[in-house]
Amino acid sequence: MVTTQHKQRTVRWGALLRRVALLVALLVAVAPADPGVVVADEPPRGAMVDVARLEAMARRAGLRVVSGERLVLVTDRPARAGDGVDDLPRIFDEAFAVWCDHYSLDPKSVPSWRACGCLMSDREAFRIAGLLPDDGTVPDFANGFCDRNRFWLVDPANPAYRRHLLLHEGVHAFTLTLRGLSAPTWYTEGIAELLATHRLEAGHFEPTPIPRRADEVEQLGRIEAIRRLRTSGEIPGLSDVFATPPSPRHDIPTYATSWAATALLAGHPSHTRRFQTLEAGPLDARLTTRLEASDGWDGDLAARDFDAFTDDLDHGYDFSRSAIDWTDGRPLKAPAKLVVAADRGWQPSGWSMKEGEQAELVASGRAGVGRAGTIDLESTADGISLRWYRGRPLGRLLVAQWAVPNEGGRPRFVVVAEGEAARFTAITTGGLYLKLNAPPGELASFDGGLDVALKPGSPPAPKQRRGEKR
Repeated sequence: MVTTQHKQRTVRWGALLRRVALLVALLVAVAPADPGVVVADEPPRGAMVDVARLEAMARRAGLRVVSGERLVLVTDRPARAGDGVDDLPRIFDEAFAVWCDHYSLDPKSVPSWRACGCLMSDREAFRIAGLLPDDGTVPDFANGFCDRNRFWLVDPANPAYRRHLLLHEGVHAFTLTLRGLSAPTWYTEGIAELLATHRLEAGHFEPTPIPRRADEVEQLGRIEAIRRLRTSGEIPGLSDVFATPPSPRHDIPTYATSWAATALLAGHPSHTRRFQTLEAGPLDARLTTRLEASDGWDGDLAARDFDAFTDDLDHGYDFSRSAIDWTDGRPLKAPAKLVVAADRGWQPSGWSMKEGEQAELVASGRAGVGRAGTIDLESTADGISLRWYRGRPLGRLLVAQWAVPNEGGRPRFVVVAEGEAARFTAITTGGLYLKLNAPPGELASFDGGLDVALKPGSPPAPKQRRGEKR
């Protein structure tokens, strides 16, 4: 899944063609422009591999060739009923249209663009056919590699992962040749993962930048990798992901964290517009620098959003319901009341506490927490034992503060109180945040909320001076 930069070659025009080009330019200048669509130039021929020549070489070698409008797929894999290989060029064509939409590129402006993909069971068959160079230009890759508009992938056993890997390399081919990609690793691999992630809806490509269910992305494992990194305390921060070095062989955590960073910037309401503006510009080595220098960029806020995302991430994660308002609120000095919405993630209480301060919590009411078959489920603040999520009953009220946990690692929401009634102590100075315990991908099925009363308790004990006895 590594890329090479394409080379440009200057094309000389004759005097007649210059006159024609000038006439066309004048006509375009007076025509109305559509600011929402990028009309790309066809890539210079030196930047593209001749797909027709590769297809002819494959046929001469007796390899299986399956073609679509945008992809010529060459494989030594024997034809097997139901393996989905014959559908891959059509799915690639459908994905190509989605990629064009992502980059606001008019596909009609690149009518001749095609890629050649080699799906390999035996690499030697492709070397003999002249389709896999052995001159050192292609590294010894583990899963896939892309050079301009041609790519190679080692055939996975799982059809869903085969599609993903093919589309991942296809995104590389697209961005290399149509967007001049030479960006840092986090974007190069992150955008390939983001735009390749999908499910099939009635056999057709349906983009799912954040997978809805694990069974729709078999063997992909990006969300599971993030959760393992979180559990082990090894999850990187956003700045660490931005600094990911290039490598001929990336590991699964690199792909997972690059995908997570790109998904955050593309999907979080605080960052989407800035990211779209960034992607409309050059996708070059200064991409991260331009992002961090862009108007309104708040690196601390983005880092906190990334940490919250990787901490809560699960299938179907919905930024519109889980994006966090980081307002700490006023000090809790008197009794206060609030309502916690069931269909949202972490919500600011509007109140803050100092480290060591105590408070009491009392919650009442019932909230809808989805369905079990045809039955609507309701829960009090204690949750329902019919189903558990991350070690707690579904629907259980949680109160937390943003802090570095005792076991170390990146900051996260640390639960300080839960259930219908509790007395708790602030573990840090900062705001109180509340939510009902639930998978983030199911929040749309929740409704209503719980009434919560907070009452300040005793002030924090004064810190003991060094050498002073209590």
